[in-house]
Amino acid sequence: MRRRQGGITLLGFIFVAGLVGFLVFMGIKLFPMYSEYYSVKQALKSLAAEPGVGNYSPGRIQDLFFRRLNISYASNIRKEHVKIVRKDAGWQMDVQYEVRKPMIANLDAVGRFHASQHLTGTGAAN
Repeated sequence: MRRRQGGITLLGFIFVAGLVGFLVFMGIKLFPMYSEYYSVKQALKSLAAEPGVGNYSPGRIQDLFFRRLNISYASNIRKEHVKIVRKDAGWQMDVQYEVRKPMIANLDAVGRFHASQHLTGTGAAN
C-alpha cells in the first residue's frame, strides 16, 4: 500500500520564503524609527521625573532633553521639532517629527511621531 505524501512544493516554499524575507526586511527598516520614538518618550518621562524641572528655563529643558536623546543615539529629532510652552505650574513639551526611510527603489516609508509631556515644578510625571 502506498501512502500519500503531503507537504509544500518547491514553488510554494519559494513563495513563503520570499514573503517571510520581505516581512523581515520591512521590520529591519522600520524598527529603528519606532525604537527612536520610544527613546523620545523615555527621555520625556525621565525629564518629567527630574525635581524642579518646572522652574527651569525652556533652553535648559531643551538641553537636558537632547542630552538624554544623545545617549539613545536618536538622530532624527532637531530643535525645530521641540515645542515648549508654559502651562499651569510648569511646562508642556511637545515633540513632533517625521522620519523617511527609503525602502525599495523610489518607495519610502514615512513615520509621523508625536509625543507630549507635562513638566511640573515638583518633578512628578503626568
